[in-house]
Amino acid sequence: MEATGKSTPPSLSLPWKTRLALSVISTFTDASCRNDGTVNRRLVNLFHFRSPPTPKSVNGVMSYDVVVDKTRNLWFRVYAPTQHVADDLPVIVFFHGGGFVFLSPDVPSYDLVCRRFARKLPAVVVSVNYRLAPEHKFPVQHDDCFDVLRFLDDDVNSSKSLPKNANLSRIFVGGDSAGGNLAHHVAHRACEYDFKHIKVIGVVAIQPFFGGEEEADSEIRLEGAPIVSKKRTDWMWKAFMPQGEGFDRNHPIINVSGPNALDISKVNFPPTMVVIAGFDPLHDWQKRYYEWLKRSGKEVYLFDYPNMFHAFYIFPELPESSQFFGQVKEFVHKVSSAIG
Repeated sequence: MEATGKSTPPSLSLPWKTRLALSVISTFTDASCRNDGTVNRRLVNLFHFRSPPTPKSVNGVMSYDVVVDKTRNLWFRVYAPTQHVADDLPVIVFFHGGGFVFLSPDVPSYDLVCRRFARKLPAVVVSVNYRLAPEHKFPVQHDDCFDVLRFLDDDVNSSKSLPKNANLSRIFVGGDSAGGNLAHHVAHRACEYDFKHIKVIGVVAIQPFFGGEEEADSEIRLEGAPIVSKKRTDWMWKAFMPQGEGFDRNHPIINVSGPNALDISKVNFPPTMVVIAGFDPLHDWQKRYYEWLKRSGKEVYLFDYPNMFHAFYIFPELPESSQFFGQVKEFVHKVSSAIG
């Protein structure tokens, strides 16, 4: 049940380890965001611990990095399960969260998440490093992520970059928070692009970062919940949005299901799983996204974690995290099986 009030809901019962990590994340984020709209990258880099790739298998998964465009620092990390080298595997193109402002594929939390995807599904995972705001405004992030699909569609690039058992006709795009926003819009662009080889057949939208000009009820009701706050999301949207007329938070890139929503009823949009959580202030925006896809006649599935918070799934100590990976596995298998 969702709680009311403006402090962290008392029924959100978490292990001390998780609470400590959430406190550190929130403190670090707030300290890095300057009042003038810039980010203290020196502070960010000071605490930006990186996990190196592992060309030799670690817990059944090997990983390596591939450069797409050195001039814009566009690269991705590939994760391949080593116990399934003879199996035909789907490809998960994953976009990390961080409000379009923070994080990268090589931070320990996302490195572990992508390893879990690769091992548990199993799948080949492509985790994308896109340029960040506020140094780079929209549409840079979305262009970078879409360009990775274009890169993989090239015969030479894909043969050099991916394991031989990666099935390019079974690509899922996915991501959490800002990465969930990217996953939706990249999938939409893919529907309207004439790829030679790759086919996007599914979307995994994990607590996607959407918003609007108005305040959603969940943003007010859940003020004080972990990680996400109205103050932080306001700052991040301003960092992300380009300056000038005609671009506010009702732009469809942000308010995907709002008054300026694009008509996707005639678009062959792929099956989508939408993950939401009861103590996520973005809950109502994500629920509206699900309902909009459903009204548009799309195949969409809602996975609701009423007692969890934003980004809960990156904490392996939580039982709901394991449940989440199991549900992604079921979704990927169901969609892959449906296309034969």
